[in-house]
Amino acid sequence: MKKTMSVLLMGCMGLFGTYAFAGSAREDTVDRLQKSVEVLHAIMSTPDKGIPEEVLSGAKCVLVVPDLIKGGFIFGGKHGRGVATCRTSEGWSAPAFVSVGGGSWGLQIGVEGVDLVMLVMNDQGFQHLLSSKFELTGEGSVAAGPVGRHASAGTDWKMNTEMLTYSRSKGVFAGLTLEGAVVEQDNDSTIAIYGSHKRFRNILSGKVATPQSAVAFVKAVSDAGQQARIAEAKADSK
Repeated sequence: MKKTMSVLLMGCMGLFGTYAFAGSAREDTVDRLQKSVEVLHAIMSTPDKGIPEEVLSGAKCVLVVPDLIKGGFIFGGKHGRGVATCRTSEGWSAPAFVSVGGGSWGLQIGVEGVDLVMLVMNDQGFQHLLSSKFELTGEGSVAAGPVGRHASAGTDWKMNTEMLTYSRSKGVFAGLTLEGAVVEQDNDSTIAIYGSHKRFRNILSGKVATPQSAVAFVKAVSDAGQQARIAEAKADSK
């Protein structure tokens, strides 16, 4: 009898532990969505020091990683979790959850939390993102993005660069180099929000409905893109 009760108790504890973990994962993911909204609002509130209007308005996908952790001693490292959305024929897709990790050699002392924004600029970059896991390289595929109200005419981001990367620290945006970092689907966050595993490709292609908890994020991306297009049109008309 005692043995049976012990087994039942352990089973209940395991069940409650599972529910507690699921609840914690969902809370963490919802909080990440809200922080991503705040990062997007910050982009649009500082146009002269943020992402150029023509870059943002032309992006095929937007990926935000709030509180990316950089730092270490002797070895540099990067790790963070974020959320991505891509343009579809019916607007922006439901959010897909990602993790960004990777390291680099170099003397780095201390830890710094920065907000990371990645913009996919062409179809090749879009296909890489859909692969669910890919490594960022500097051979024309990823580059630190230009900063300011307008992109410099001397840059070749329109032709060659698959992805532009930005960081925000203490309210200031700057181009960020992320060579060697690996971007892949965050399965835990995906299950926490959608209730089951969803394929990365299906989410970003617009085949999955946007959950209520992510509506504000998708709207923030849409508003940012629309605001950038309006500003770009006004600039072209002058």
